[in-house]
Amino acid sequence: MFKKIATGFLAVAATSALALSLPSAASASTASHPSYDDYSDYWGPDYAQYHLAKAQGYVSVSYDDDESNSAYVRGRLWDLDNRSYDEGGKCAYVKFQAEDFDNDWSTVYTKKYCGYPGYKKFSFSTDDVYSLRVKVCQVSPSGYYVNKCGPWDEIYSAE
Repeated sequence: MFKKIATGFLAVAATSALALSLPSAASASTASHPSYDDYSDYWGPDYAQYHLAKAQGYVSVSYDDDESNSAYVRGRLWDLDNRSYDEGGKCAYVKFQAEDFDNDWSTVYTKKYCGYPGYKKFSFSTDDVYSLRVKVCQVSPSGYYVNKCGPWDEIYSAE
């Protein structure tokens, strides 16, 4: 009888300790991803030509002052091409470009994923962004030949 009470007490203590540790673990994970609250929205899904690759995710932007901001993007990239590489199958590829406040575009992030039918998570941040756009393509397994791109999709604009 005493053994059952002791076991029950230990189970309650272990559960309580776990419950108390969860909020601190949650706050630790949000500390690695700062709180962006000036703008946030979901983007996508965006597709490559013939819908053989897909990407979608979330963008959030926080302003320090009028023309200084930080954008954080996270998402998933799907390889939807079920053909083997010998049959002409390709990998999924996503490209992000940012426009600065001088109206100059530059590539800020790219990701390749080969792994039908799965997906790969990604995230990145960039600073001083006026606009941010995404394009999904396919790429050869070697990564040298990007093609079959879908259209650009603007996922954030300061306007």
